[in-house]
Amino acid sequence: MIARARKKDKIGSMPESRLGLKMRHTRLLKGLTLKKVAELAECSESLLSRIENGNANPSIKTMHRVALALEMPVSGLFQEGVEDSSVVLRQGERPRVQAGQRKGHRLEALIPSRRGNLLSGYINDIEPGSGSEGVITHEGEEFGYVLDGELELIVDKKKYQLRPGDSFYFRSERPHSYTNNRKKVARILWLNTPPTF
Repeated sequence: MIARARKKDKIGSMPESRLGLKMRHTRLLKGLTLKKVAELAECSESLLSRIENGNANPSIKTMHRVALALEMPVSGLFQEGVEDSSVVLRQGERPRVQAGQRKGHRLEALIPSRRGNLLSGYINDIEPGSGSEGVITHEGEEFGYVLDGELELIVDKKKYQLRPGDSFYFRSERPHSYTNNRKKVARILWLNTPPTF
């Protein structure tokens, strides 16, 4: 089934094993041990090993921590195959990845990951019960616009229930998390600068 999907669109969804391979490759290029990355990312070696071997799907929070440990944006863990001169990313050809153990969070890149970018943007499809799986903090700014469904956003321990047409903005250094606490998929246009994600 994955092979058919790859034939259908050039980039498509990156299976967890490809994400894990990219993680391992980057870690080895930087001369880091699994233990060191686990320490920097504040997670277990066994979890990182399972992710690298394609046996686990990292949560959004874990992807953030691993990317910071590897000194790269999260998108660097799964985006590939986009030419540096690309101006347009066609529907069905944009890089996508699943996050979380329940596979309830899908990200579709709207902006190619390139060295020197100042902005990253995604369409986040968040299944009921899924979300950031914990509090996230990092440098930068975030903007979002709810396209469909609802999302509970928590910034500095204050809860906001967002509905279609609502937007949000905050400094990313502020502790934040989010959950789809409804029964319908939430679809969010989400932008970050700098592209820590």
